[in-house]
Amino acid sequence: MPAMKITAVDSCVLAVPTSHYMALDFPQHKLVVAQIRTDQGLEGLGYSLCFGGGGAESVLSYLDTRLKPLLVGEDPLAVERLWEKMYKGDRGVRRVGIAGMAVSALDIGLWDIVGKSAKLPLYKVWGAHAERIPCYGSGGWGKYTEKDLVAEAERYAGMGCRYYKMKIHDPDPAVNRRRVETVKKALGPGVRMMVDVNQKLDVLGNIRQARLLEEFDLVWYEEPVSSDDNASCAEVAESISIPVATGENHYTRYEFADLIERKAARYLMPDVCRANGFSETLKIAHLAAGHGVAVSPHVVYEISIQVAGALSNSFLVELMDWMPEDLFEDIPVCRDGLIRIPERPGHGMTLHKNAIPKYRSS
Repeated sequence: MPAMKITAVDSCVLAVPTSHYMALDFPQHKLVVAQIRTDQGLEGLGYSLCFGGGGAESVLSYLDTRLKPLLVGEDPLAVERLWEKMYKGDRGVRRVGIAGMAVSALDIGLWDIVGKSAKLPLYKVWGAHAERIPCYGSGGWGKYTEKDLVAEAERYAGMGCRYYKMKIHDPDPAVNRRRVETVKKALGPGVRMMVDVNQKLDVLGNIRQARLLEEFDLVWYEEPVSSDDNASCAEVAESISIPVATGENHYTRYEFADLIERKAARYLMPDVCRANGFSETLKIAHLAAGHGVAVSPHVVYEISIQVAGALSNSFLVELMDWMPEDLFEDIPVCRDGLIRIPERPGHGMTLHKNAIPKYRSS
């Protein structure tokens, strides 16, 4: 039988409104969507989530002009070869930021075809480890009132989540401590918490802030400094008693190798829509496993669960409950703090039939 061939890649940007709480900080997100078509009728859906919408049109432009021509006519099952072709196809642009997100969308779509061809969900293609993945409720944005924080945290706890993550964005570390304490008291001992700095502090600011939070037995202290500054992240990790998590704004195995070598984090958080897709995220995760470091994929839980289900060193996926019901068909749901991976072939996600006509912006 002749090899399958890619015949076309249809791409667009979807501008999708967020849920009530998240809209206080981010009224919308954008998805750069790539639908890969083949001569044997199999199709793969890939996408990159652009948080807050920034850069989506640039991701689409790079995907269309630089990457799409590299795939048409090729065998979609040769994912590793095609990933290398995309990754090395433009010597003048590093595959981080805009370019990394464009590669991600296409790589995710290619793997979707692989799973469909094999008639298996991807976590089984990659060597299944778990069918149900524990998750943590994520939100707690800086513009929330304390009432908003408690309401969201209790909503996630009502889904069975045993972990909740909130932001600590106030310039006054004492205010952040008070907000964490308020949520902790509301949740009680059955739910552990994480905090997220979102790169807003320097080393000394993080040391001061972390000392005020030590009593709350936090699971992790996330992204303390600029994602460009691994040395400072390592200094924070060495100086505070709360384990550090980072990686959502790192894009390649080489960047993660540096984090690991510096002992800059106990939890690594690659984002499959940023870190050059499933292919590179798996390499990052296996690299982490070789050093006893846990992996907790960043957002897009609906497809991150496929990666987590294939790994012995996965910890949690990030349940960020923001999507309208008419974006995807049959999105996985959290029950008793766990998300069951769909047994549908590929990554298991399909756009709702009305999603593109309703949300397409470019």
